[in-house]
Amino acid sequence: MIRHVSLGDGPFARARRLKALVDAGAIVLAGNRRLKIYGRLDCVSGRQMKAENRVFFAGAGEAAAAGYRPCGHCMPAAYRRWRERPL
Repeated sequence: MIRHVSLGDGPFARARRLKALVDAGAIVLAGNRRLKIYGRLDCVSGRQMKAENRVFFAGAGEAAAAGYRPCGHCMPAAYRRWRERPL
């Protein structure tokens, strides 16, 4: 898990570092640290969150291991499986 604010000192530096990590395949999913929800990088819901709350993951397994659930908006099938899982 990589916190968005740890990628650089300012918005431009963070954006450059983030693009490099996405291009390298090190980041595939993003999540909300407070809500414990993860989703695709292009999710409309994810674009609205503050940088302080945004985290990045290499994959769904890493996000699930950290206690995050799938986004119901951009990952409806994964969300349905998560919701219907036995507790």
